[in-house]
Amino acid sequence: MTKLLAIVGQTASGKSSLAMRVAKQFDGEIIAADSRTVYKGLDIGTAKPTVDDMQQVRHHTIDVVDYGQSFTVADFKRLAHQAIFDIQERGKLPMLVGGSGLYLNSVLYDYELGGPADEGMRRELSGLTVHELQRRIVQTGIEMPENSP
Repeated sequence: MTKLLAIVGQTASGKSSLAMRVAKQFDGEIIAADSRTVYKGLDIGTAKPTVDDMQQVRHHTIDVVDYGQSFTVADFKRLAHQAIFDIQERGKLPMLVGGSGLYLNSVLYDYELGGPADEGMRRELSGLTVHELQRRIVQTGIEMPENSP
């Protein structure tokens, strides 16, 4: 059976300190589910764990890409799954901790994500208006949600 503990919540709700206590008590390691802490050098305003915290409890997905480099939810999901496997292989408890809902949900609900972004498609779509995007969605057969009165 795969075990994974998730500690989730809004900013400044005490997730990190709770995760540290639980990790120490249950021999866990933390996988940071935060869309900003993945970036090297983006330290102010991100509540990254301190050097002391990282010496006490191993953390994953911190400082994995340079700021300005593309990093997607698919990238996060891949790294998180690698970390979960690695942590479990060593007999420890993997802990997914954070507040970036899409990152968390991609792992918890096993979102099916596409491959690398098609930059040509991205450029093409970014130049379209909302109406043009909606028309494109309808033409491809994707159902749009209806507005409530």
